[in-house]
Amino acid sequence: MKRLLMLTLIPLLLIGGCGRKNPVEEISPAKSNVKVVDVATDESMLSWPTWRGPKRDGVVPDQPLLTQWSDEKNVLWRTDVPGRGHSSPIIVADSIYLATAIADSQKQQVLAFDRATGKPIWTTDVHTGGFPSERAVHYKATHANGTLACDGVRLYTAFLNSDAIIASALDLDGNILWQREIGKFVSKFGYAPSPVLYKSLVIFAADNMGGGYLAAVDGESGEIAWRVARGNISSYSSPTVANVGGRDQLLISGCDVVASYDPATGEKLWSTPGTAEATCGTVIAAPDRIYASGGYPDKETACFSADGEKIWSVRTKVYEPSLVLNDDRLFAVSDDGVAYCWDADTGDVVWRERLGGKFSASPIVCNDLVYVSNLSGETFVFKNENDAFKLISTNRLGDDAYASPAVADSQMFMRVGVGKGTKRQEQLVCLESETP
Repeated sequence: MKRLLMLTLIPLLLIGGCGRKNPVEEISPAKSNVKVVDVATDESMLSWPTWRGPKRDGVVPDQPLLTQWSDEKNVLWRTDVPGRGHSSPIIVADSIYLATAIADSQKQQVLAFDRATGKPIWTTDVHTGGFPSERAVHYKATHANGTLACDGVRLYTAFLNSDAIIASALDLDGNILWQREIGKFVSKFGYAPSPVLYKSLVIFAADNMGGGYLAAVDGESGEIAWRVARGNISSYSSPTVANVGGRDQLLISGCDVVASYDPATGEKLWSTPGTAEATCGTVIAAPDRIYASGGYPDKETACFSADGEKIWSVRTKVYEPSLVLNDDRLFAVSDDGVAYCWDADTGDVVWRERLGGKFSASPIVCNDLVYVSNLSGETFVFKNENDAFKLISTNRLGDDAYASPAVADSQMFMRVGVGKGTKRQEQLVCLESETP
């Protein structure tokens, strides 16, 4: 009877992906023959062009920014967003772009909105059908988790579809320019990472239990420039690129390490044990320091040198939200609602404070003020003042907030949920202070 039961279970496990492996075919720059070149960009139109802003670290360029709002106060406009998605808004010239997914019709879409009015400009169906099964996606997740990236000419995104990660490029009018399967994907909880741009490349992460990888794609043609294997572990962090220690480094946490690669070639520069098996937060960096946190099942927030040496480590779990750095103070808000401030050089706790609620969104910092939203639609604004926590305001907008805000020209754009259950409606909201 036991043997018969096991024989019955084996096919079910294989169907669920538990035993499925997809060996990663690595691609070198020599094999692909894709050239990496500098790309001229108009920085004036790229206000908030990628996940976590212009430098991919949650730091807002210096500008006045409101600290108080509500559903009625300091709302310039609001517009409905179809479907569901944790894709955060990006700001390019006079438009706001988002990814979303419509579960009933199995559509994965990219949306454009007018920045001045919030009116929809266009909707592009990137995929129809091909969604993973419900058991292969976490109940909190969506089929459009990743934030878009834009180089001023093209929009880039990637979706989990038909058991693979499929990258797409669109022009700013919503026309699909190319699509490329960058690798297979065995889903445990869904796909989360956002792409990062480096020169003429678009780089995607896809850690998964069937065979994880990093892949760089030529932004103009969609050709794969390089692809490197990452092992058979499910993790969810987005990659980032930063100049640390005088060289460009592609950085990512997860799979029980913090790792650095040459973004032009995919060559591994170093790999240091740390954080956790599964991480969600994006690594951040200073000119000579790197900071990362995880995760599951381990709990660690750590600082590394430019060459990967672990400088300090604390047993603090920050899983979904990313860290943010402000001068010599490192800030984080844990998933269960505790705000932390560390000395960025030593890892000493400066203070910790319970905010309340659960958190998935990542914080931003502007003019020494930290902004972060919880899953009940409350956004806390606080600062470190004389090495003590100071709450500036608590602001409610809608009923939930999974996405992180985008900021440009003293306006803040937030994707929130209004209502509950089947009556829940996502909205994009533009906040602007009534007084300068």
